[in-house]
Amino acid sequence: MNFQLKSMLKFLIYMHILGTLDCARLLGIFPMPGRSHYLLAEKMMKGLAVAGYDVTFITPYKTKDVPQNVSFTDIVIEGVADTYNKKLAEIDLYVDSNRNSYQKMVSYTELFIDWINKTLHHPKVRALMQPGNKFDAVLMEQFFDDALKYFAHHFKCPLILTTSAGPLWFTSTMVGQPSPPSYVPHVYFNGQVLEGMSFFQRMSNLYSYIVHYAFDYWHLIPLQDKVLHEAFPDAPYVTDLNNYTAIVLSSSHLSILDPMPLVPNLVEVGGYHIDAPKKLPQDMQQFLDNATEGVIYFSMGTNIKSKDMPEEKKLALLNAFSRLKQKVLWKFEEENMIKIPKNMLIKNWMPQRDILAHPNVKLFITHGGFLSTTETIFHGKPVLVIPVFADQFLNADRAVQKGYGLKLPYDDPNFNEETIFKLLKELLDNPKYMDNAQLRSRIFHDRPLKPMEAVVYWVNYTLRYHGAKHLMVAGANQPFYQYLMLDVVAFHVAVAWLGLYLLKLTITKLGDTRKTKIKIH
Repeated sequence: MNFQLKSMLKFLIYMHILGTLDCARLLGIFPMPGRSHYLLAEKMMKGLAVAGYDVTFITPYKTKDVPQNVSFTDIVIEGVADTYNKKLAEIDLYVDSNRNSYQKMVSYTELFIDWINKTLHHPKVRALMQPGNKFDAVLMEQFFDDALKYFAHHFKCPLILTTSAGPLWFTSTMVGQPSPPSYVPHVYFNGQVLEGMSFFQRMSNLYSYIVHYAFDYWHLIPLQDKVLHEAFPDAPYVTDLNNYTAIVLSSSHLSILDPMPLVPNLVEVGGYHIDAPKKLPQDMQQFLDNATEGVIYFSMGTNIKSKDMPEEKKLALLNAFSRLKQKVLWKFEEENMIKIPKNMLIKNWMPQRDILAHPNVKLFITHGGFLSTTETIFHGKPVLVIPVFADQFLNADRAVQKGYGLKLPYDDPNFNEETIFKLLKELLDNPKYMDNAQLRSRIFHDRPLKPMEAVVYWVNYTLRYHGAKHLMVAGANQPFYQYLMLDVVAFHVAVAWLGLYLLKLTITKLGDTRKTKIKIH
């Protein structure tokens, strides 16, 4: 009976959504060439097209496998992927954690300016802006690309922001989302956070927030204004463009992150990019099916290359794997690696989500990227996290804190065969890690709407209420000094200082009067 009621509820919700779309036109601006960012954008725009929207998708890659019988147009910004990959190759991500927060943000911004510029000046994008052409909403990822918000201003429509790694600080500020430094770690905070932050960790975390704010104020915003006004001289300042923000669709869920207060227009829809598992290539399918002792899947993601590890670390991993009874799948960019143990299969590309869905996979060795973290929780697999840069350290800490994984930072001095083998044996032999992974998975799936259904619902909700301004908290439009009550604190400090100063003058004057009376007598 409960199943029937739930199915009926979903049917009614979907009928309501589809009945009110009226073929609304959506402009998705996602020229970011990073593969994980692109994957989320592509899945979202395809899903919205399937739901009945008329979708235009600005993208760095030609869209493949577009669903049939949908209204979907992609505009490819040629060259940005090549430039991005070339510049990214010049950055040694394995030593990225040695840089401070400001250095990281500056380098990332400079990396992104190319595709922002090319998007703003692209002739096909400019053609969209001809008089009479309209869109009902603009979707884009908030990620060092504020100049692209100009399109919401041009089309006078709501701006729907997305995130690829949860409610990050620079997205949260768009909707007044609280991010207290006392317990919400900044994305570049590399300290271990397991049972709450210590005094010095909170101090370090606060410094990360201050550095980020200073970076935004003195570097990012002026740079985005410069890029925007070179393309559109009459455009508003990017800080004014933030007023078009209607809602944030966050690729997160409470099963992945720590609980935190959410404003009404920041909605968690994490996992919408995960499809039902497909059949694997024959060699992988046989490898997994025949693994009676189980399989370990190992991938460092799309940006970090396993082949770029120093030989001693590759050898440490291979030796540790050779001592296991389980089989090992390793996504490795050079398939001609010599001396591969008999229990291993190496491929330069692997369908990660389909592999994790296989019941014989007992462990996932990962760099700890947000999408990989989401996928391992979706499928309920324990992890050994080897964090390298950005939010990977925080994701590793959360895996340890929530009991479904262990971590071995890439730059750990104890990154050797014995440490790796010991951690793998603990994860494979102790059932608590699998039990906790399965618990996180049940929490992930226990929600009233599936992630893509939630995306469709909230996009339609935003359109139905013409930007849904009734969801916006007042704090979103306050200057930072008002939001943090700094002006009130400053007033009380000034009053206290003035009171002490007047008290001092009074005491001094009374003292001088007493001395005068003594002299007279």
